[in-house]
Parts: sequence; C-alpha cells; structure tokens
Amino acid sequence: MTVHDSNRPAIGGGAVEHDDLELVAADGNHFAAFTARASAPEGPGVVILPDVRGLHPFYEELALRFANVGYDAIAFDYFGRSAGVGKRPDGFEFMPHVAQTTVAGISADVQTCVDLLRKRPGFEQRNVFTLGFCFGGSNSWIMAQTVHGIAGVAGMYGSPTRPQRDGSEPVIARVQDFRVPLLGLMGGADQGITAEDIEKFDRALTEVGVKHALVTYPGAPHSFFDRQAASYPDAAEDAWRRVVDFLQGGLYWAS
Repeated sequence: MTVHDSNRPAIGGGAVEHDDLELVAADGNHFAAFTARASAPEGPGVVILPDVRGLHPFYEELALRFANVGYDAIAFDYFGRSAGVGKRPDGFEFMPHVAQTTVAGISADVQTCVDLLRKRPGFEQRNVFTLGFCFGGSNSWIMAQTVHGIAGVAGMYGSPTRPQRDGSEPVIARVQDFRVPLLGLMGGADQGITAEDIEKFDRALTEVGVKHALVTYPGAPHSFFDRQAASYPDAAEDAWRRVVDFLQGGLYWAS
C-alpha cells in the first residue's frame, strides 16, 4: 500500500478550557476523563483511548495538543468499574484492572465521550474519531464495530490478531462489520506485532472493502509515539501529521 505524506498547513486554534470530568456511561459506570476544548474548533472531535496505564498524564497532554491545533478532545480512563474514579499514584498497578476490562464496557465509555463531544453548541453533527495506543489501539479499531456514529478509527501499535482481554475475538475477525475509514501506525521493530500480522490485517480490510492505511516505521519499537518519542522523533512527528491529516479527511487512500 502506498501512502503519501500530507502537505496541509498547520491548523490554527488554542486550548482555552480543560477540565477533569467524571462521566457516567449508559450502563451506570462512573469513569474519569480529561477534556480539552479548542478556542477556534475546526469541527472534528477526538476520543483518545490510552495504553494500559489508563488516564496517564501523557494522554491529558495529548488532548491539549489536539486542542491547540483546533480539535476538541477527550482522553478517558478504563478502570472506573474496578478501581473507581480519581487521580492515582505513580505506582498504581494497572494490569490487574486491564484484565477486568471488556469490549462492551470500553465501548459504552467511548460512546459517552462521543456524545459529549457533540454537545458543544453548533457542533451537534460534528465528525468524531477515535485514536488509541497499544491496548487502546486495538480497542480504537474495534469501536468501528461497536460505537454509533463515529467518522473513523485510528490506532498506533495495536494488535490486529490478538484476542481481547475479555477473551472476545481479535480485531481482524471483526472487520466485516467496519463501516468507517481506519488508520494504523505501527513500529517495524515491535516485538509483539509482526510484519505478517500487519499484512494479514491489510488483506482482511481490503477483502471487505474498508478504506484504510497501515503505515510501518522501520526500526521503530512499540510505544514509539508515547513512551519512546524522544528516541524516535521522526516517526513520532510523522505519525502526528498523519493523524491530523486523517481527522481533516485528507488521508491519501491507496488506489
């Protein structure tokens, strides 16, 4: 698949509001979220699905980064059902709580975030996208199957072939239900996601007609955008440009 760089200019904007929120999903779950609102929103909204750490400060900063280029964004926490709501210490043991997550629960929380992004006056019909990382990357793609009314799904270094934490089927087995464009940004040196996995994902998406782009960065490891961005700045910056282009609707699809 051929994917071209975007030459679009930077978007204007600026974050004038940011808040810690406690949201309530349709199933009654209370969960923490962080929202950043742009002073001159360009239209789309972004729901950020973090990695296994949940609502880590990196993802709050990422929401602000989106607002600073004109997009309202919400990053949320996965662990309301098992760990409650509130700020957690640096030593918080998140993996026991990751093991208790379900696709249904994450989908309910994401739907709540999507609906909130559409409550801003004048943006009731806005496009809303999901963007996830690692655990959140695969779950972001799955939102194309489980969440109503999203415009596209993006994920970085999510596994397309590994079953979900609740034992349900992997992303690749769900693609026949996807109806929106998909972006995947992967590390070529990721020890947990092979080139074969990515090729299988590409073929599966192509077979069912899902518009998509899967980009692999040679030599980049897992978490090249978040935990290791300082060591892989070129990959991290290119991934950011591609995500912004995707939100603008300017992703160059392969013919």
